[in-house]
Amino acid sequence: MTDVMKFVNWFRVKSNAQIRQFNFADELTQMKVMKLLYYVQGTNLAVYNKKAFSDDVLAWKYGPAVEAVHTRFAGKRGIVGVITAEDLSDYKEIEDNSELSTVVHAVQDAFGDKSAIELMNQTHSERPWKETRQSDVIDPELMKIFFKTELVKNNG
Repeated sequence: MTDVMKFVNWFRVKSNAQIRQFNFADELTQMKVMKLLYYVQGTNLAVYNKKAFSDDVLAWKYGPAVEAVHTRFAGKRGIVGVITAEDLSDYKEIEDNSELSTVVHAVQDAFGDKSAIELMNQTHSERPWKETRQSDVIDPELMKIFFKTELVKNNG
């Protein structure tokens, strides 16, 4: 399994590139990356039958969240900041892993252009978040079943 922060850095590097390429691109926020991580985990469980990262995804008030990411970026809204050599190394590590690269690109393509609020509302309408008590761990098995159904529905 890959460290969750490597996924965060992948999305940060991607956001940094978009900001430099398009003057209308919004900076990645902590809230948005939490939802993207939920979609990475769910997609990885559905496609490869294993977690992408070991951290639990929690059902917080504003949608799925990963506590370590919240702790790392506490008090920050935008989280892109300065991209370091380590961030780029994390990005490359995920890009070089064909399974993880496929998953993050699919998630970015499907959800990358949505706002944090749109993603929050979307996750609030989905079974894994709705069926988990607030602040509890979202069951990976529930995520796997839900995402398998969604992938079949959207690609079948």
